[in-house]
Amino acid sequence: MKKKDELKKQDSHISTSTALDDEQRVKVLSPTMLVMKRFFRNRLAIVGLCIIIFMFLFSFVGPLFMEYEETQKFYKEDYLYKLYAQGTYVSDVTISTPEGADALPSSAQRYILPAINKGEDSFEVDGMTYTLEKYSDEFYGVDGMTVFAKVDTLAGNYIFDTDLDAATEQAIIDAIEKGETELVYNGETYSVEKSGKNSYNIGSYAEIGFASTISFATVDGSTPSYTVRYDALQALSGGADNFVVDGVEYRLEEANENSAMLYADGEEYAYVGNFILNAKMADVRITPEFILFVEETLLQMKADGVLETEVTFMEADGTEKSYTIQNDNGQYIVNHEELSLLLDRYANPSKEHLFGTDKDGMDVLVRLMYGGQVSLLIGFIGVFFEVIIGIILGGLAGYFGRWVDTLIMRIVDVFNCIPTYPLLIILGTFMDSMNVGAREKIFMLIIILGLISWPGVARMVRGQILSLREQDFMIAAEASGLKTSSRIFKHLIPNVMPQLIVIATMGLGSLILTESTLSYLGLGVRHPYASWGSIINAVSDMYVMLNCWFMWIPAGLLILLTVLGFNFIGDGLRDAFDPKMKR
Repeated sequence: MKKKDELKKQDSHISTSTALDDEQRVKVLSPTMLVMKRFFRNRLAIVGLCIIIFMFLFSFVGPLFMEYEETQKFYKEDYLYKLYAQGTYVSDVTISTPEGADALPSSAQRYILPAINKGEDSFEVDGMTYTLEKYSDEFYGVDGMTVFAKVDTLAGNYIFDTDLDAATEQAIIDAIEKGETELVYNGETYSVEKSGKNSYNIGSYAEIGFASTISFATVDGSTPSYTVRYDALQALSGGADNFVVDGVEYRLEEANENSAMLYADGEEYAYVGNFILNAKMADVRITPEFILFVEETLLQMKADGVLETEVTFMEADGTEKSYTIQNDNGQYIVNHEELSLLLDRYANPSKEHLFGTDKDGMDVLVRLMYGGQVSLLIGFIGVFFEVIIGIILGGLAGYFGRWVDTLIMRIVDVFNCIPTYPLLIILGTFMDSMNVGAREKIFMLIIILGLISWPGVARMVRGQILSLREQDFMIAAEASGLKTSSRIFKHLIPNVMPQLIVIATMGLGSLILTESTLSYLGLGVRHPYASWGSIINAVSDMYVMLNCWFMWIPAGLLILLTVLGFNFIGDGLRDAFDPKMKR
């Protein structure tokens, strides 16, 4: 019994407390274990750690299990109305001349339409007289004088521009002297017209062509002969419905007041009317039947007072195709519904795309994963440069003091005065002019941001070292002959490390927000690569924001959770390193 009491007395100094404090904490736990125990007993810190672990797995491991690439585009087949043809009603006359004949001079062609509008039956151009014979409002015959001789009078002498026999020259001279306008010679009638003060033209009138606002559109795209066109217009103006040219029987079938169909030997041959319809594509041939169909639709639209309609046309092969016909201030647009391969833009979430697709047809979930790699790496890179520079300069300023401290603190003041975002905008513009890559640009901007964000860390390190350098352990270190660099970076800096870890953790979230802001301003990752900020930046349309939630809510949540996670970890580390905290 005595021996048992002695053993009990001997072990009485051993703590039996189960609480993580007092004697148990000091004797059982090392400093590292103490910090870890404090950290892991902080529930918010554990939540933050789980969030960050999930974000890294989502961003770096997730793409390994996805079958899509970051910039892969997805397509879908859908019916789309495309421009098929454009049409208009002809208002200008077209001058036609027989095959092999000389074209009407352009100076004369310019006078034909004004003469028609004025109701004139003749006009003179360059000393030549032309006559217009009206067959209908859309069809006029054009006659002109064929000159075979020109005569100039000079001091009573007659000079001919061509060699004629004496009898012919004398007959012409007699007609001129008598002031006659016609000359009958050898059974032929010639016109004598004065073309100048002392000049005369001798010739005969003949049909040289016709002017018309009516066009011909054949089945095979060829142009009908002059004779076919002339006879067809003569038949239309005279109320006839058939004629024969070169053994081919042509028949006109009036479709409406403006146009008709022309058949050759019973086969559809051409559309005849003042409506022109030109195909958009060179390899597409507009049939006469389709032109007539469009024209009749336009007449119906005019009667109904509408500017656009959707119609169905039966093709020659028996298939039906849908068209839309629009009246655009006198220009008529025909759109054709075609099965097209389109980008699968803003597709709703589905089994194939859990978060849908963006405006470029790319999978949003995959881009969120790859964007997370950029956003997370940017945070760590920026904090690394910020902390390293802050530790070095802050440590030197706090340890040496005097002029070293003064110099470094003035440098800190200068860097604090630098406007961050204007500087980044200028540097971003400069990088664009140097054609710096999209990913390289954002990493360089974050490195620059880290290089100008170190003053806060330097001030904190300096303040801590100013108080620590007078402690007994530093006096002992100096007395033992340690180098200055060892005293700073082996004894002082480790004692500041808890505060540095907290600042770095908080800074990670801040830099992720900065990257998002830069991307929103157009200074971040450029298309086709992604970051969380650039994904949100793509939502610049109110319709997309209201109807395509999957474009911006997931990216916003990822940024929010990541920043919260780092802040929770920072709060947990701050509490764990505080020796006054009791959990």
